[in-house]
Amino acid sequence: MQLLQQKILELSTVPKEGILKVDNFLNHIIDPQLIIEIGKELALRFKDSKIDKVLTLEASGIAPALGVALALNIPLLFAKKSLPTTMTDGYHTQIHSFTKNKDYDIFVSKEYIKKDENILIVDDFLAMGHAVLGMKNIIAMGDANCVGVGIVIEKSFQSGRQILLEQGIHLESLVRLKNVSPPHTIEFIIE
Repeated sequence: MQLLQQKILELSTVPKEGILKVDNFLNHIIDPQLIIEIGKELALRFKDSKIDKVLTLEASGIAPALGVALALNIPLLFAKKSLPTTMTDGYHTQIHSFTKNKDYDIFVSKEYIKKDENILIVDDFLAMGHAVLGMKNIIAMGDANCVGVGIVIEKSFQSGRQILLEQGIHLESLVRLKNVSPPHTIEFIIE
């Protein structure tokens, strides 16, 4: 996706090896026009899938997932990183964030995943695949189907893509990074 590549080159920073900081347009302050275009493009890539719902992880996945849900005119569901006192019956699993070097428990209320629903996972980044696998696990707990995974930025120098493809997951990434190194080396995989 040319627009996204352009934004990354113009606005992102590389604070350390393998880390791309996109806070100023994707996951802290959000460029709404970019989110709409991301949503349209990911929706187009999954146009042949029957999708009932989009699932993401709070907080940075919400904006791109909302763009996709709007483009598909379907609901957006997000997994929470802390158990709300109002959630009395939910699905739960644990994921590891390599960027933050932290384990998270994630939760989705059972009432929001229906048996045999077709659910598309959308997230802002793919690195090692742990967040996606955690969300896929929650979908399976609800006897629903993961129809695919839409990623905004994939760190192809990490193993997430390989892990997901080995599981037979339909994976679509808008931008694939080959290398990210300080002070501002950003190399894309062009497909």
